Amino acid sequence: MALDLLASGHPLGLDMYQRFAVSADRSGFVGERRLRFLLLGLFGEVGSLLSELKKKQRDQNSYLAYERSSLEETGDVLWYLANVANALGLTLSELAAVASDLQVKPQLATFPTKFQDLQGQHALLLDSPASGDYVERTLLLVAARAGRLVRRATEITQSTAADMKDDVARLFAALVDAASDAHVNLEAAAKANIEKVDGRWPAVREHTPLFDEAFDDDERLPRRLVVDFREKKVLGTKFVFQSVKGINLGDRLTDNSVDGDDYRFHDVFHLAFAAVLGWSPVLRALLKLKRKSDRSIDENEDGARAIITEEGISNWVFSHGLRHQAFADVKSLDFDLLRTIRHMVKGYEVQVCPMWMWEEAIMQGFNAFRFLQRHRSGSVVADLRTRTLIVAGENT
Repeated sequence: MALDLLASGHPLGLDMYQRFAVSADRSGFVGERRLRFLLLGLFGEVGSLLSELKKKQRDQNSYLAYERSSLEETGDVLWYLANVANALGLTLSELAAVASDLQVKPQLATFPTKFQDLQGQHALLLDSPASGDYVERTLLLVAARAGRLVRRATEITQSTAADMKDDVARLFAALVDAASDAHVNLEAAAKANIEKVDGRWPAVREHTPLFDEAFDDDERLPRRLVVDFREKKVLGTKFVFQSVKGINLGDRLTDNSVDGDDYRFHDVFHLAFAAVLGWSPVLRALLKLKRKSDRSIDENEDGARAIITEEGISNWVFSHGLRHQAFADVKSLDFDLLRTIRHMVKGYEVQVCPMWMWEEAIMQGFNAFRFLQRHRSGSVVADLRTRTLIVAGENT
């Protein structure tokens, strides 16, 4: 559904987007509980939108992420607004029709059915997002109306149901005004939100193809790779040795830290990246499997910069995980972590891998890490055909 909405080339319909947003709601709540949960999310996202404006006003031209973040945060507000409207029994087009009579600067079509109807054709010609005083005023109005809606929800009665529908319509009207003042195209924000949500919580999970399928075997990552990890003390220092079929793989590793944290087992993350994503410049270098038959790929995808990028991701993910008990008993990762990784790999072939694949790779990597941490040795199997990382004995 998400890909169809993005690939159709037609203007995005309000109710089409709402159906997608509702289908992507994974909260599992119903009735008043769902409404309250969605209102909490809506209020939080409006706050995030205001925070982005504050950063832009404070840092001015040095805050280069404002264009991307303002579009993303507006899309998040739209997602929650669409779900709140659904919880109140309203379609987004019905909400827009009511909102058209409430706008400070009337500009909606009589019967708006598409995002283009909300701002008109001039929205397609808007410059980069603005951040002046007038944007601050309209965004604060959005926040005030979001706050009024949340406050009303604390006393849900039959008599307040109609008032809540009026409140959400006023909020929608204020959002359209604020988006126009801030030069944010609402259709672009909605489409960016569809891509973001589908990349994180898709209805159907299908792994991207392996990046080296078109290459000969001597330039492919092994489709099944067994790596043995063994901890050994040498002259009073603990090292981890890795081997494949009895042959050492890479250098022996220590934690390289005053405070021991078992970072010496961190190569399991490179194996996880290879198994789930089909990507690991580090592992290619260790196994001498760089794709040298293609000069551009050899230099740009398998070269030193890509290796440094992967090592940076591995180090950062490892440090982040340790702050959360190595993600033990965790079923999903926070969105900011995954989003940051996506930004770090922008420009590399692995950028096509959606967030959920990164989540799988990280979770499987930490599963292997926890096993090695407990047992101090073990065999780790990276299976690129099944996209899994298996630790010997973990299911026995």
